[in-house]
Amino acid sequence: MKILIVGGGMGGTILANNLARRLQGEVKAGKARITMLSASDRHMYQPGLLYVAVGSMAPDELYRDQRSLLEPCINFHVDPVTEFMLDANQVKTQSGRVFDYDVLVIATGSRMAPETIPGLAENAETFYTEETAVKMLKTLREFKGGKVVITVGVPHKCPMAPLEITFMLNDYFKDRGIRDKVQLHYTYPIGRVHSLENVAKWAAPEFERLGITYETFFNMKEVDGATKTLKSEEGSEVKYDLLIAIPAHRGQEVVEKSGLGQNGWIPTNRTSLNMEGRNNVFVLGDTTNIPISKAGSTAHFEAETLGDNIAALVKLGIPVREYDGKVFCFIEAGKDRATYAMFDYNTPPDPKAPSKALHWFKLAYNKLYWTSARGLL
Repeated sequence: MKILIVGGGMGGTILANNLARRLQGEVKAGKARITMLSASDRHMYQPGLLYVAVGSMAPDELYRDQRSLLEPCINFHVDPVTEFMLDANQVKTQSGRVFDYDVLVIATGSRMAPETIPGLAENAETFYTEETAVKMLKTLREFKGGKVVITVGVPHKCPMAPLEITFMLNDYFKDRGIRDKVQLHYTYPIGRVHSLENVAKWAAPEFERLGITYETFFNMKEVDGATKTLKSEEGSEVKYDLLIAIPAHRGQEVVEKSGLGQNGWIPTNRTSLNMEGRNNVFVLGDTTNIPISKAGSTAHFEAETLGDNIAALVKLGIPVREYDGKVFCFIEAGKDRATYAMFDYNTPPDPKAPSKALHWFKLAYNKLYWTSARGLL
């Protein structure tokens, strides 16, 4: 059986390693072949970009060689897919090669799309790429005071990022001794400060305690860079001296161009993780249209489910389990404090009081990530 994994991020890497260990005998006997196609020879620890943006992590700490994270029996190619030909069970790559498959897993991730809001890309700082995170740090270093607006579009990668960057900015300006010269103002598209109700109930009092103002029902419409004004679809306007944006995200361009899903999100069965209408195509991580958090832990737990099921398809001819919507997200809550949100399809999150212990556990996970990517944690 030819298993083809498109995408070398968290989900694709964990899945490939999981399958390589589960199907070790079948691979040796020539009954199974695992191939990964990636757009890069480097693997980035994406949650670290938040820390780069405030100067607490260097960019080179974010990367490992992708090949070094994979089991030796995995056929790895830096050759991004340019076309999905699902009816023929094939994909075409940038080099012009065509790869056949019996089972396809699409784990291409997502990308921020600030260009969908006029003026946003030109006037706001973001932290979802190395380049923009470094630029944001340089801007923060030069900032002397004024109104900092943190504005949020949906959907976006990492559900806790808007809250985390707000708390981290509060600390950043305190450490620089200018917090009293900075007004932090946060906007969110729906009627509370976070999409998860219990997280919002926890976060709003934290904002109030720290003197962070917020406006809900604020959907970005455009940014006027000349007057430094952010305008909403609802008709309100907010002035800023520094604009920090969590832009809405889309799926990767190749998914959009192949017509696999609206805005690059592939219609996916929420328990089997099959692409709707395709028994031998699975979708993993950010690429799905499942209405749950686009987070590394989502990809991790989905990859574990798919690892069990694809291995069972090879060995037994049937899947053996269902994905239950499990997600676990740390939340940086201020200086040396963190909490977490854990939830699934049936159980909502219930964040506890932040603590130093959870903060140190979060920092430890920044190092343990590489063990997790290898599928060993």
